[in-house]
Amino acid sequence: MAIYALGERVPDIDDTAYVHPDAVVIGSVVLGPGASVWPHAVIRGDDNTISVGEGSSIQDGSVLHCTPQVVTTVGNFCTIGHLAHLEGCTVLDHALVGSGAIVLHGAVIGRHALVGAAALVPGGMEVPERAMALGVPAKIRADALPEFHAKMNVDTYIQRAERFRSELRRLD
Repeated sequence: MAIYALGERVPDIDDTAYVHPDAVVIGSVVLGPGASVWPHAVIRGDDNTISVGEGSSIQDGSVLHCTPQVVTTVGNFCTIGHLAHLEGCTVLDHALVGSGAIVLHGAVIGRHALVGAAALVPGGMEVPERAMALGVPAKIRADALPEFHAKMNVDTYIQRAERFRSELRRLD
């Protein structure tokens, strides 16, 4: 795995978190219990802290960054889809950020909310609990989702991390 300290900034990775060997984790990054980081994802806490909560997955090719002024926080049991980009934002518990979505500085994604694939959540936007944010720029569809709508996805990635931890082997 590519896990790096940057000066005094050192990752804090729970023993039960899974980081794929082709993922990159740099600096002030906290990975909670059962969190998973998948191939080619980059979590770069060089200017501030990035936290990923319990059971959350950062899927293939995603980029998480922060700014000197704003941390990036992913709550518990969240799904950050393939190729998503999070920068200085907050994603609250049980939310799903779809593949290719971008969530920018100061944005807050509410509990059980969904950011649609390829959506752009501009800086400062708040996506309410159980709402969907769709399009470029994102438009809100309030009260569109039940609680725990993404539970199956979260559970699948928790199980997948356990399988990869025990079965993944390099062949070259």
